[in-house]
Amino acid sequence: MEKGDTVKIKIEDISNEGQGIGKADGFAVFVKDTVVGDVVEAELTKVKKNYGFGRVIKYVECSPNRQEPFCPYYGSCGGCIYQAMEYDAGLELRARQIRDKLIRLGGLENPTVNAAIGMEEPLRYRNKASMPVSTGGLITKKGGIVMPVHEPRIGFYRKKSHEVIDCRDCLLQSEPAMAAAKALRRFMEEDNITSYDPRWEKGLMKHMIVRTAMGTGQVMVILVINGKGIPNAAKLIEMLDDAIYNVPVYEEGPLAGIEFNLESVILNINKKNTSEILGSECITLAGKPTITEKVGDLQFEISPLSFYQVNPVQMEKLYGKVLEYADLKGSETVLDLYCGVGTIGLFCADDMRKKDGEGRVIGIETVKEAVVDANRNAVINGIVNARYICGKAEEELGKILGDKEHEDDGLHIDRADVIILDPPRAGCDGRLLKAAAEAAPEKIIYVSCDPATMARDIKQLVASGYEFIEATPVDMFPWTGSIEVVAMLVRKNCTE
Repeated sequence: MEKGDTVKIKIEDISNEGQGIGKADGFAVFVKDTVVGDVVEAELTKVKKNYGFGRVIKYVECSPNRQEPFCPYYGSCGGCIYQAMEYDAGLELRARQIRDKLIRLGGLENPTVNAAIGMEEPLRYRNKASMPVSTGGLITKKGGIVMPVHEPRIGFYRKKSHEVIDCRDCLLQSEPAMAAAKALRRFMEEDNITSYDPRWEKGLMKHMIVRTAMGTGQVMVILVINGKGIPNAAKLIEMLDDAIYNVPVYEEGPLAGIEFNLESVILNINKKNTSEILGSECITLAGKPTITEKVGDLQFEISPLSFYQVNPVQMEKLYGKVLEYADLKGSETVLDLYCGVGTIGLFCADDMRKKDGEGRVIGIETVKEAVVDANRNAVINGIVNARYICGKAEEELGKILGDKEHEDDGLHIDRADVIILDPPRAGCDGRLLKAAAEAAPEKIIYVSCDPATMARDIKQLVASGYEFIEATPVDMFPWTGSIEVVAMLVRKNCTE
């Protein structure tokens, strides 16, 4: 195969970047603007040893699962790579991709992966919008014309770039988030507020993050700045308040009857010229330092720096699957590692409480603010059988199990019955996996937002004496390339 060759291929898979993947005489070709089931003629634009890239010359046959993208920014914004594919077909594809990764990266022969749990209404589901801010630079228009821009742009990065697309409405984000972005855009125009330019390390506004509590209607706006404050901040707060207050109330669906209100405005100081969005210093400009979310029977306080699942509707289904796999009787000791604000552990503790059991949950998290939130959330919900500590899970786990350090504070345990792992995208630290296996719980429940790192970690757990039983995908991020997975592993001598 050489650059410029034309090949006819059928698209059989989608890459993480949203490119269709097909084969021509065993040679893999990545082609953008295609979906699974398309048959295309493609011109090779780049050729490597075992694979190449191409562009569509002709659609010979369109996939029966192809649909018209519903977003005007599709193809520019790097988010919703599955918009041109029918929702159910995208679910099936991602479940298959998980199974493939468990075989290829996890070393499993015939893993059971259940059908993905999808959303009935897969729009407006995100409770957290993180939007970069820009007021200058160049933008490429249709026809390849490059033009300077000076008006405020708030939205998302163009694919593989740091060019901000001014997104006036993202159908994945909550309406309060988009209303807040509109208000900030107008404020910056009226008061000549600059945005941060990383090339010169000058300018004020860097990011706007909006957290929307779907169960209570409370909204937190986090303004990330390169400075000490925002000129005329009182005016901005009033504009944000008015914009969010005027968001219409839903008459049906999971948000029916919820009235949104601005509960918290946070200033986050980040003067570093890095890819990290948030700095460590948070200042409450208005309202409270936290907002309260309600999911099922439980309430959670969320602070600016805390991790919290972005899709509350699917979060309930996700944690329901965790409880199903854990099959708690009420007297177990559960370790919730990478616990965030304690949501999974509190669901487990509440489940054992409802069974009149004396079981308990111990959570470990590196982010201090999240640990404070987790312990406060336990108090808010009247849960006395859950405790959360700050530290690296791979270090604290050994202290809890074998050290005398925690004997006096009630955190020392002889063994764990269930360990729940919910790591960040990079997966678990190898030392933690080793420590978790040495703790010899009957079950390990692995919750992952990255099937590839999950498969890698499962391979190590299997080598350490655990048997993979099954996995269930839960679509926490409809239309995107990401999906959450819950996997159950059982200690081998427990199944013999």
